[in-house]
Amino acid sequence: MTVGVKPRVKVPKSAAAGETITIKTLISHKMESGQRKDSDGNTIPRKIINRFTCDFNGQNVIDVKLEPAISTNPFFEFRAKVPESGEFTFTWYDDDGDIYTTSKKIKVA
Repeated sequence: MTVGVKPRVKVPKSAAAGETITIKTLISHKMESGQRKDSDGNTIPRKIINRFTCDFNGQNVIDVKLEPAISTNPFFEFRAKVPESGEFTFTWYDDDGDIYTTSKKIKVA
């Protein structure tokens, strides 16, 4: 796993049943195009986040395929309806096979 990659997520701690909430995610990730060379002249391998998913209690909320032009430190903001208390699981997939995951719980009042 790459050093310095840090996923951050903002989810409200609670919501009313059926309420639509706003979720914000950011992953600190230095993208690498695969076209640059290091000081020895070797090509630096491509390292780009290519997919982002969010699940709530095992059900998919969002699944985004990212293209190579995605910026460094990709930020996503989206809305989701919360029917019950549970846990959001956020996953970022990297070209080199690394997978970064974090989760946040929400309580329905």
